[in-house]
Amino acid sequence: MKKAILISFLLLWLTANVAAATPEKRYAVVNLSVCNLHAAADFSSEMITQGLMGMPVHVLEEKGWYHIQTPDDYTGWVHYGGICLMSNSELRAWNAAEKVVVTAHYGFVHERANEKSQTVSDVVAGDRLKYEGKKGRYYKVSYPDGRTGYISKKMAMHENKWRASLKQDAASIISTAYTLLGVPYLWAGTSSKGMDCSGFIRNILYMHDIIIPRDASQQALTGQRLEIAPDFDNLQPGDFVFFGRQATAEQKERVVHVGLYIGNKRFIHAQGDVHISSFDAADPLFDAFNLGRLLFAARILPLIDKEKGLNTTATNPYYK
Repeated sequence: MKKAILISFLLLWLTANVAAATPEKRYAVVNLSVCNLHAAADFSSEMITQGLMGMPVHVLEEKGWYHIQTPDDYTGWVHYGGICLMSNSELRAWNAAEKVVVTAHYGFVHERANEKSQTVSDVVAGDRLKYEGKKGRYYKVSYPDGRTGYISKKMAMHENKWRASLKQDAASIISTAYTLLGVPYLWAGTSSKGMDCSGFIRNILYMHDIIIPRDASQQALTGQRLEIAPDFDNLQPGDFVFFGRQATAEQKERVVHVGLYIGNKRFIHAQGDVHISSFDAADPLFDAFNLGRLLFAARILPLIDKEKGLNTTATNPYYK
């Protein structure tokens, strides 16, 4: 009898939540530090990408889980616990609210302005929380679902101050890339907890408020394509280098890997972990495997906000 009552209660709860998603609640905001998106509405299905706390998304359909689209136009299925459903007016209010941006690679929000108090959640670099004031060495923040807490000012910045301080040049982005050396590779990962090759590129740019396409094959279609000179002298630090299968008469070129060129024939990328490799056979970091499948490079950074698919949270339509 108790089991039947429990099942009935759960069904009523699910029905109420499904109803809340349609038709007014066609939007949502990521409500976890890192939210996994899957290929199907099932935890056992392949993880295909991730969203970060405070990221606005569009809800495309509901089947117990939610099929959503992220600001880089990637789609996947997310468990209802990962997002907070919103109406258009609620999303506009969230986007317009003052934010705090997490700048530390990893940390926690606490119930009180004291690091020894109970944690509310973990956070990663790039997460955004609503600014509710400050107390001593902490910002008071709130989550998309209304929870509140305190985050150390050492781990975050007020969004306006953060954006004003940002540099989006190659040297600054390469410097950020270096802070992730040794972070493990994670298929479909896009956060400081773990990332794949294109997720690494996407993450370091997102930490500079830049949004680019999700996958290496999509990133390869942006920017100015560069056929690499034998001595690499036509490349500049900050260029993207792409790897994969050369085109033949029978098959098209296929991009499967991406790295960030840092100069002197070296590049930084996520493969096994985030590390530096070299195209120079005399370099101790020589990477014969990736040299053998090197395809081309692309100059993307100068085209941010000048080319479709390359923008920032200040110009991306999801954040407006």
